[in-house]
Parts: sequence; structure tokens; C-alpha cells
Amino acid sequence: MRIKYTIPIVFFVALVIIEKENKIISRVSDKLTLKQTPQTPLQPSGFSHLLQKHVSVPSLSKDFMLMKRRLENYSVHKKVKKMGRKHILLLATTRTGSSFVGEFFNQQGGKMFYVFEPLWHVEKMLTLETGGTNATAAAKAYRDVLQQLFLCDFSLLESFIDPLPVDHITTALFRRESSSSLCEESVCSPVIKGVFERYHCKTRRCGPLNLTMASASCLQKEHKVIKSVRVRQLENLRPLAEDPRLDIKFIQLVRDPRAVLASRMVAFAAKYKNWKEWAMVGDVPIDDDEVKKLKGNCDNIRLSAEVGLRQPPWLRGRYMLVRYEDIARFPMRKATEMYKFSGIPFTPQVKSWILKNTRASKETSGVYSTQKNSSEQVEKWRFSLPFKVAQVVQRVCGPTLKLFGYKIVSSEKMLKDKSISLIEDKVFNFL
Repeated sequence: MRIKYTIPIVFFVALVIIEKENKIISRVSDKLTLKQTPQTPLQPSGFSHLLQKHVSVPSLSKDFMLMKRRLENYSVHKKVKKMGRKHILLLATTRTGSSFVGEFFNQQGGKMFYVFEPLWHVEKMLTLETGGTNATAAAKAYRDVLQQLFLCDFSLLESFIDPLPVDHITTALFRRESSSSLCEESVCSPVIKGVFERYHCKTRRCGPLNLTMASASCLQKEHKVIKSVRVRQLENLRPLAEDPRLDIKFIQLVRDPRAVLASRMVAFAAKYKNWKEWAMVGDVPIDDDEVKKLKGNCDNIRLSAEVGLRQPPWLRGRYMLVRYEDIARFPMRKATEMYKFSGIPFTPQVKSWILKNTRASKETSGVYSTQKNSSEQVEKWRFSLPFKVAQVVQRVCGPTLKLFGYKIVSSEKMLKDKSISLIEDKVFNFL
């Protein structure tokens, strides 16, 4: 008889103890969140040996790490769902209109924390003397820095900024002015006489960026968006999708590779002078390193898109593919779709910005400007890219063109004919 009643009593007591422990840990978690400085270094990751030349990263005590794991296991996952915070990573390559599309989120302000190309610093530090990067090391570094930034921790990014920030203060954060979140009043430190900041804010006079203040501001925001053109493979970001602390979604922006090359030949003329010479004097050597690089870029974009469109369990409901051409032709419709996918309210402020900045005049539509007469940008490349160069792109990027619905041109006449659209009507399911 005693055994009959003892088992239910023990079970009930155990439940009470667990519930109390959960509540205690939840309260401790809240206090730690408020007290923890944004620059507390996290456990060194697999690529930490690459940083030892530049900075030493102290490890956390075992006791704190144990507490940290318990806090994450018991409370963080539930808290993320309850608060409804969204984390969006806008993936692209250079000259695909990513700065323009990034403004769709940057212009929301208020509850949005937007960061423009933070991985620029990582790529710069990991660039080898040959001009390339160690792909494996770079992929790990990109992933870990992104993970910390989505959690409002700037400590690992600091390790890559050159010169190293002093007391978490830097004058060198790449394109600070492109993030309205980093130029808000709460992040605007006093101007220091004689201290030059290369990437200063345009909306107000601010001194060097205090990353502690930036982290505190980030923690107050509901949603975080990061734009990057440096991630090569979506598969490498799987740990972010599986991190219970994040509710992350990926938006991959693509553009016709022929248009991308045409744009790069203008924006980075010195780097692409070989292409111009080939177009003028003869055939493009298909085995040239530049051509191989173009093929590698196309393959990376296509492979990432194939993973996303296949919707494996870790990506289900977390991936959206968007063509720049569709955004340029139907900016409001595509912005609405992106916000719906993101689960973030589409504010009148963003709508107003889109209306104003997709009808810009030629005078304001510079190479690096985010103000575009967007419908004109879609076809512009066809009248600057030589047909023989377009043929090379089609030869090495054929599978990519086919996947994204870009038509092959068979003659120079077809390339220049405005009445023939090179964009197929294609729907990419993302819900």
C-alpha cells in the first residue's frame, strides 16, 4: 500500500522542483541579459587559431559556461517564440541590387536593427596574399560572426576590425552610415575633436561608434536584419537555422549573371579590364582564371538556391528566393511578399521610401546609389555588354540562367532587341 502512494507523491514533488528551477533560471537569465556586456567573448570557435595573430580571446569559466547552457536549454527558446523576434539574413553577391533591397528593411527604423555588410571586416582580415581566402576558415568565421551579431554581441566582429577598437570604440566600422540603426540618437556618441571617422553618419553628427551602445540598442529592437554578399554556400549556415535562440529566415537575392558582369565591368573597371580587352580584340579564353572565377560564382549561387528551393527540414519555411528583375519591375509587390515571408509588419514609412526611390531621375541614379529608376535598370545592361562576352557567361553559367528563368540570347540582334524579354515568368515557392 505504501508503495502504491509513494510513487505518485515522488513524481509530484519532482514536478514541483523542476518547475521552481525553471522559474529561478528564467529570472537569472533575465538579469544576466540586462547585466551582461555585449563584448563578453563567447567560446572560441573552430577558426580561433586564425585570430591569435591579431587578438587573444579569453575563454569563459567552466561554471559560467555550464550556467549558460542551462539557461539556453530552459528559457531562451521559449522566450524567442514568446517575443516574436525575427532574424533575417539577406544573401546576395556584388552588383545584384542588394544595397537597394537592403533599404527595404533599413528604412523601417523603430523596432528594426539593420547591419550593412559586417562580414567585410572578416573577409579583409582572412584575405591571403594571393588575393583569395581559405574557404573553409572563412565559412566558419562568417557563420560565427553572424550568429553573434543576431544575438546583439559585437565581440567577435571586434576581433576582425582593423585597427582594433579601443574600449569597444571604433572609427572604422565599414559603411556605418548605411545602417540607420547605428546612427540613431541612442548610439550617437559625442563628436571628438581631431578624431576622424571614415564612415560617419549622414543624418546627425556622431562621434566614433561605441559598440557597447550599439549592442544595447540592438537588444532593445524586436527584429534584426543583416545584409551580406560574402556568404558562398547556404548550407554553411545550417547551425543558425537550428539555433533555438534565433528565429532566422534567409532571403536570397539573385540577378541575371550577364547583368551582374556588365555592372561589375563599370563599377570595378580596373579589375575587369581583361574582359573589356577580350571583347575588343578577340575571343575570351575559356580557361582563364577570371572565367573560372565567374563559373565558380555562378555555381555557388545556383547550389545555394537549389538547397533552399528543395526545402530540407532545417530550411522549411525559412528560405525565399527573389530575382532583382522582379523587384525592379514590381518593387511594392515584391517588398510586400518579403515582409510577409519575414513575419515583420510592412510599415507606411517603408512604402513611402520605395515609392520615392524607385522613380529616381538619371542624375541621382549613380553606380553606388540606392536611388534607382528601377524599371530602367532591368534592361540597361543589354546595351553595354558585348555579345561575345554574353556568350561566355551563357556557356559557363548556363545551369544558373536556366534555374532562375533567364533566356539565352542566340545573336547580337536578339540581345539588343527591346521587344524581346529575357526574363521568363517564374514563381519560386517560399511558403
